[in-house]
Amino acid sequence: MVTLLTTLGIILFFLGLLFSIAWHELGHLGTAKMFGIRCTQYMVGFGKTLWSRKVGDTEYGVKLVPLGGYVRMVGMIPPAAKKGDASGKPMSRWRAMIEDAREASNVEIEPGDEDRQFYQRAPWKRLIVMVGGPAMNLVLAVILFSIVLMGIGVMQPTTTIGSVSECVVPADAQSAECPKDAPPSPAAAAGFEAGDEIVKVGDTPTPTWEAANLAIRDSIGPTDIEVRRDGATVTLTPDLIENQVIARDADGEIIYKTDADGDRLKDDMGYNVPALQTAGFLGITFSSERQAMGLGDSAAFMGDMVVGVGNALISLPSKVDDVFGAAFLGEKRTVDSPVGIVGASRIGGEILSQPIPIVDRGAFLLNMLAGVNLFLFAFNMLPILPLDGGHIVGALWESLRRNVARLFRRPDPGPFDVAQLMPVAYIVVACFVAFSLMLLVADVVNPVRLVQ
Repeated sequence: MVTLLTTLGIILFFLGLLFSIAWHELGHLGTAKMFGIRCTQYMVGFGKTLWSRKVGDTEYGVKLVPLGGYVRMVGMIPPAAKKGDASGKPMSRWRAMIEDAREASNVEIEPGDEDRQFYQRAPWKRLIVMVGGPAMNLVLAVILFSIVLMGIGVMQPTTTIGSVSECVVPADAQSAECPKDAPPSPAAAAGFEAGDEIVKVGDTPTPTWEAANLAIRDSIGPTDIEVRRDGATVTLTPDLIENQVIARDADGEIIYKTDADGDRLKDDMGYNVPALQTAGFLGITFSSERQAMGLGDSAAFMGDMVVGVGNALISLPSKVDDVFGAAFLGEKRTVDSPVGIVGASRIGGEILSQPIPIVDRGAFLLNMLAGVNLFLFAFNMLPILPLDGGHIVGALWESLRRNVARLFRRPDPGPFDVAQLMPVAYIVVACFVAFSLMLLVADVVNPVRLVQ
């Protein structure tokens, strides 16, 4: 059964990734057609075509390698500016690459395309076309996050006791089992029971988990704690002791250890290491229940995710050595290691096979797919060719040049010649392909495992 669920999870998440790619390209296709640009192909994947069908001017299809997709628009590269007679000297390799790219772009131009080419559109229209793809990923991410956060809800701690510790165990102990001579926890000694709802600690009402948790941590010695048990209010007086517990801020968020540069420390598996603090210890764990988040909290969560994705992109180059070591040197792979389509799909299968409620598994998968779409949005907005961000920068630069020329009554400089940057684009593509292949090897021979 576990194998079946794992396989099903892999397939479902893989299909979700393919849909995300197709959804991205649909943003380009729709806006391009809206502005009258002829699109010859709408493809999901690269390489050999597995299936295609032509509808109108556009061939729609699926290709063998699902590492992305593309919409081919005529006139992506403008014709070369006339600069007089050629010198007769052979072209440099750089110039040859530029002209080869220009020639390949012009092959698809047919009679009737004189006014249907990409470069002929105003810069603001081209900007909309190129933003259209990443924007679709952003929209999908917001939709999926909203379904999880405001629809399904997330697990939130409550003021109800989930379990009572039998003894006192430090937060950094290697085992949660009670040693033979361990003293009983204050909660066990005072008679707390699972299911008790804490309503007051000392003189402090505790309507929320954050309030209850903070009040307990701030109390030392005999403390009156009111609980609601079977509809009645019961006052218990545990003798709260000092103990090493996980440090939290005033909002109840975990505080993590950092190095001298302010970066979070991680354990061998790549998890952040929580800081410890001396605080009042009762010896209970609070139960959790699924609660829908409000619009404001959901927006804040998505904002944190955007920051996290940005940090992940910034740190991506520093992960190359780790991925190489995991792929070819047998080094341990951490949970924060980058993954490719194979690795992400495998994690999806691992999630679906876990012995947790189906709603939790579904929420985890949707949340993960939303994160992938958020990453696709941010990654494609990077200002380098052949990514969408590179074309966006080109359109903005052209608009700036033309406006400056108009302001100073100079001749129109014409469209920005994106072909000049094609050799750089080839280098970027080569790096992307190499990294993708390295991720593929790592995902197969040394995959990221959420559950050890």
